[in-house]
Amino acid sequence: MDFDLSKPQKLLKHSAREFLTRECKPARVRELMESDTAHDDKLWQSIADQGWTGLIIPEEHGGLGLGLVELAVVAEEMGRACLPGAFLSTLTAAALVDRAGSVAQRAKYLEPIAAGELKATLAFLEEGASWVIDEVKLKATREGGNFQLSGKKLFVPDAEIADLLICVTRDRNGLALLPVERGAEGLSVKPMPSMDGTRKLHEVVLESVTVAEADVFGADGDARGALHGALDVGCIALCAEMVGGMQWVLDTTVEYAKTRQQFGRAIGSFQAVQHQCADMLLMTESARSATYYAAWALTEEDPSASVAVSIAKAYCSDAYREVANRGIQVHGGIGFTWEHDLQLYYKRSKSSETLFGDATFHRERIARIIVDGGALGDHVSEPRAVATGS
Repeated sequence: MDFDLSKPQKLLKHSAREFLTRECKPARVRELMESDTAHDDKLWQSIADQGWTGLIIPEEHGGLGLGLVELAVVAEEMGRACLPGAFLSTLTAAALVDRAGSVAQRAKYLEPIAAGELKATLAFLEEGASWVIDEVKLKATREGGNFQLSGKKLFVPDAEIADLLICVTRDRNGLALLPVERGAEGLSVKPMPSMDGTRKLHEVVLESVTVAEADVFGADGDARGALHGALDVGCIALCAEMVGGMQWVLDTTVEYAKTRQQFGRAIGSFQAVQHQCADMLLMTESARSATYYAAWALTEEDPSASVAVSIAKAYCSDAYREVANRGIQVHGGIGFTWEHDLQLYYKRSKSSETLFGDATFHRERIARIIVDGGALGDHVSEPRAVATGS
C-alpha cells in the first residue's frame, strides 16, 4: 500500500476540514447535544450536499462510489470536529443494505440515503449488550407471507430520527435482517441515557410489528457475512473518527502546554509534560496507521482485512481513552470543567470505546480468527456493555 494520501485524498481532507470548521463549531456541537436528537436538518443537508452521505455508495445508486480510505479521510475530520448526528449509524445501515439487499432493495434505499433524504440505523444490541452475532435472541416469527416481531432492542443509535431501522433477528432458518420503517404499527422508541450527548441512544420496542417476507434483507444470500461486512465498515469509520478526536486533543494540549505559565515558565518546558505529549503523539499516529491500513485492506478485499479491522478497533478503543486522559492531566483542573471543550472529546472517547465492541471483544475476535481458525462471530465471549451513562 501507499503510506501517504494521494493528491485527491489530500484535497478531500482539506475540503472536509474547511467545511466542518465552518459548519460544526464547538458552540453548535454543544447546542445539538442539548437537543433531544442531536440532529440538525440544515447541517445534515449540507453534509449530503458535500456527497458524504453517498461517499461509499455505488454510483449507479446515486453515490460517489469511493473507497474506505476516502471514508476514513472524511470521518477523521468529523471526529476532529466532534460531529453530532446520524452519519455513522446511517453509513453502517447503508453498508448493510448494499451487501444484503436485492437489486430492488438497493435502489429503494441507497438512492435516498445518498441524497440525504433517508436516515437509517442498525438495531443490533439487546439486554446482554453483546456484539456477538450468535447472542442475538430477538425472534422473528413467520406467519403466512410475513414476519411478526415482538421484543426489544437496546442502545440503538439515532432511532428517533431514523426513517429505517434494520433489526437483526433470528428465525428458524438462522439470521434475519428485517427492515422496519418509521411509523410502523407497533413500533415505539424511547430515549436511553448516554455518556456522549452527540450520539443519542434509544430503546426500540416492537409489539407485533409486521414485516413482509419479501422485504427481508439477505434472503437470497449470506445475511451473516453481509452483517459482518457492514460492521467492519462501521468500525473503519468509527476508528477514523477516534483518530480525529485524538488529533484534536493532542493539538489542543500541546498548544496549552506552550502557553500555560507555571513557576515563571511554560509548562511545556517541563520534561514530565513533554513525556505526556510525546506519548499522546505516539498513540495518535499508531492509531492512524492501524486505521488506514485496515481501510485499505478492506477496500482491497485482503484476506487479513477482518484481523486488520479488529487490530485497529482494539488499539483505538484504548488509545483514544488514554490520549483524552493525558490531555486532561496536562490541562489540570480546567480540563474537568464543562466550559472547556476537552470534556466533549473525553465523553466521545468513552462511548466510542465500546461501540462495535471494545478492545477485549476485538482481541478475542483476533484470537478466534488466527489461533483457533474459527469463523467470525462464532465465539461466545461477551464484550463489555456499551456506554449508557452509568
